[in-house]
Amino acid sequence: MKQGILITLEGNEGSGKSTQIRLLHSFLKKKGVKVFLTREPGGTRVGDAIRGVLLDKKNKKMSAFCETLLYMASRAQLVEEVIAPKLRQGVVVLCDRWLDATVAYQGYGGGVNVEWIRRIGRQATLGLKPALSLYLDLPVEAGLRRARKRKAADRIESKKSRFHQKVRQGYLAIARQDRGRFKRIAVSEKDSIAAVHERVKESALRVL
Repeated sequence: MKQGILITLEGNEGSGKSTQIRLLHSFLKKKGVKVFLTREPGGTRVGDAIRGVLLDKKNKKMSAFCETLLYMASRAQLVEEVIAPKLRQGVVVLCDRWLDATVAYQGYGGGVNVEWIRRIGRQATLGLKPALSLYLDLPVEAGLRRARKRKAADRIESKKSRFHQKVRQGYLAIARQDRGRFKRIAVSEKDSIAAVHERVKESALRVL
């Protein structure tokens, strides 16, 4: 049986990433592709419990180092329980965030050593690398306005703009370092959901 492939979506807060990955999932399903959608943190019972801890605003004293370990624990469970088995079955797996998010948020944003994150990340992911990672790059201030208008901000969204600017710089650094896999899609407030979907779809079809 042919091995499946992993496609991940990343994005600044409020970029529409979760909407776009759901649209891509629906599009591929209609085309008859065996496709499975999951998310980080979460995707398993263990991961969903960790997600609750990570996003709870009551946990305001949580350090970036602690966040990193929790994200890795959720990721390790997701890979072993869900992603690796699906890939062995020849399924296309779409994941809302991946190891790149920890590099950007906890590494560049939180000051945790990036090489250390990557090293333990390789263990947590069993060495799995996405065939394609798409990064929706909406300007930080616009994204935060959109995210906070949509719902009550979670612990990560509540962080200051300066933190989110550092996160964006982290994503841009990944895009420069891993051009074959990691693709930036520039998004503006004026772009319609349908227009962004076309760009996401076009990029995904190149690896399928």
